[in-house]
Amino acid sequence: MMRALWSAASGMMAQELNVDTIANNLANVNTNGFKKQRVEFQDLLYETLREPGSAAAEGVELPTGIQVGLGVRPAATRKLFAQGTFQETGNALDLVIEGNGFFQVLMPSGTVAYTRAGALKLDSEGNVVTADGFPLEPPMVIPADASAISVGSDGTVSVTTAGSSEATTIGQIQLARFANPAGLRNVGHNLMEATAASGEAVTGAPGTEGLGGIAQGMLEMSNVKVVEEMVNMITAQRAYEANSQAIKIADDMLQIANNTRR
Repeated sequence: MMRALWSAASGMMAQELNVDTIANNLANVNTNGFKKQRVEFQDLLYETLREPGSAAAEGVELPTGIQVGLGVRPAATRKLFAQGTFQETGNALDLVIEGNGFFQVLMPSGTVAYTRAGALKLDSEGNVVTADGFPLEPPMVIPADASAISVGSDGTVSVTTAGSSEATTIGQIQLARFANPAGLRNVGHNLMEATAASGEAVTGAPGTEGLGGIAQGMLEMSNVKVVEEMVNMITAQRAYEANSQAIKIADDMLQIANNTRR
């Protein structure tokens, strides 16, 4: 069986994953805090037909060998953490991280998840929560009589209550960072979980420990660039077509060999 059939088939399967990843990027072009992914490939094993440096004659070494590659495989889907653009909303609970870091979210299981999406809300008890109702970690509770909420660049949260002209500090938002954020596991709902690859979370106040500051009344948009993704999709499609043509040519060659008569 010709190696080209399987090599080209591996290329088609690799490009299928590439298109799936691009489609997910495009689907989340308007998702707050979304970070695009790219697929990274690596070549497979090689069949060595002649070893480089082998002897061609006494005292003579071959400068090159003969190796035939056996295809390609996806090596990783890497998340790219380039800063997305900021959109001003004027909402007091819309927050962006200017620089490195993640908001910490307490999950029902008791574990902590991480997100860049800062579209926060209040629940019936005044807890600051995500759109799915998961509270920030550490918890932040806004008094029921608060008439204004202010969040400083260092994460300090202050409120002005009815009948008072002075703001009262009620807490500070803590951020987290990782040595390898690309190693975080996506779990959906704009959330990620720490893994052995990402390392342990380093937490601290915004503006310290290498963490970015916080800006209020804004949202970080997706860092997906539609034009760039469309170009990537065209490139993936052409690569898929080229591999399918390689399979067709290999099949044609096998047909010719099968039809050869003495």
